[in-house]
Amino acid sequence: MGILYIKALHIVFVVSWFAGLLYIVRLFIYHTEAEVKPEVERNALRDQFRIMEKRLWYGITWPAAILATIFGYWMVIRFNYWNQPWMMVKLALTTLLMVYQVITHIHFLRLQKDIIRWNSLHLRIWNEVATLLLVAIVFVVTLKNAMDWLYGVLGFLLLGVMLMLAIRIYKRLRKK
Repeated sequence: MGILYIKALHIVFVVSWFAGLLYIVRLFIYHTEAEVKPEVERNALRDQFRIMEKRLWYGITWPAAILATIFGYWMVIRFNYWNQPWMMVKLALTTLLMVYQVITHIHFLRLQKDIIRWNSLHLRIWNEVATLLLVAIVFVVTLKNAMDWLYGVLGFLLLGVMLMLAIRIYKRLRKK
């Protein structure tokens, strides 16, 4: 199979993976917020969210994560990228992304049993971690130059601060 096909498939599955990661946490937020609804509405919402979460998680997110990883490592092996500094950074960030996925999976399993450990604010912050990883990975892969990484890291940190401020502002506006 041509390397461009492998690259295209990797990109498609990375996009699907991130779509699943970002959407699943939004569903967790709605699932958690449903707990304050009246009993009949809460029970209906819980059932619906459990179904939606399960379909998204096992039907899209996990398969996309696995396939993105397979096609990604295929390219790393094919082009012997193991010794490239930018690839080491990308693999480190991807490892963090897998840790994020596993922690999200634990939260998913709890919510499937209606065990709620995080409130909606914690989940909103958690959702931004995937966004930050996405931005960092895209910058590393696109720029590849060590000096550009410095700007990328500073931009990454600035984006993180801006996202945290936006969450706080959103929380205040929502309370009003």
